[in-house]
Amino acid sequence: MRRLAVITLAGLIAAAAPASAQSQQRTELAQQTPRQRIIISPRREPGPNAKRECQARLVEQHRPSGTVIVPVMHCWWQ
Repeated sequence: MRRLAVITLAGLIAAAAPASAQSQQRTELAQQTPRQRIIISPRREPGPNAKRECQARLVEQHRPSGTVIVPVMHCWWQ
């Protein structure tokens, strides 16, 4: 019984080692790659008294698990 526990524990430690090495490789790769910046700007500048108007609604989406209802929002400057 004790031998089985030691073998099982050794197997778990051996299985966990490659996963931590892979995550370390991903972290190093992420540090080497510069992050891209996305700048979002309006097509035209809104006026000083502009307000942001939004319209929200619920929409049905068909997914493999079944039909779900999700919120959708559309906003614009007015």
